[in-house]
Amino acid sequence: MTLIQLPYALDALSPVISAETLSFHHGKHLQAYVNNLNALLPGTPFEHLPLEDIVRQSDGGIFNNAGQILNHNLYFTQFTAPKAANHPTGPLAQAIDQQFGSFETFKAEFEKKGTTLFGSGWVWLSADKDGKLHITQEPNAGNPITRGLTPLLTFDVWEHAYYLDYQNRRPAHLAALWDIIDWDVVASRF
Repeated sequence: MTLIQLPYALDALSPVISAETLSFHHGKHLQAYVNNLNALLPGTPFEHLPLEDIVRQSDGGIFNNAGQILNHNLYFTQFTAPKAANHPTGPLAQAIDQQFGSFETFKAEFEKKGTTLFGSGWVWLSADKDGKLHITQEPNAGNPITRGLTPLLTFDVWEHAYYLDYQNRRPAHLAALWDIIDWDVVASRF
């Protein structure tokens, strides 16, 4: 495994995510998961599998590191420079409106799931094989692909994702992330 390259400069997401947070989060935390997984894989049945298959089939340390790599890859590639009034369009927007009533209602439910996840983990918007949307809380390295869902959007609620910028104000961090979502990327996953 190799560390993904960010598709933007370290300061591109500021003020929502500072360059300092992004540098630590991507360059230190994610790099550590990559290093750990690379040390664990040799000689295992997972050694030559794609990352998604490792997450679906493994457990223990291999799962934890592979899950964190997959989660962070999806997380970091869903962002763009801050935009005012940022929201989805097209079929994804229609699905959100149909299932949640409105984009604002969806956002409130998604943020609530992120705020109320005890400890560390991820909140996800995923789609099932029929296109129905699901908001799930995944503790630790969890990813909805382990339940047959397709991950579309995720917010990282591990403290290292926001502590330098928001201290213990997880709700403020989650509310700010909407300004940097690249809805074209999220829609392409749908």
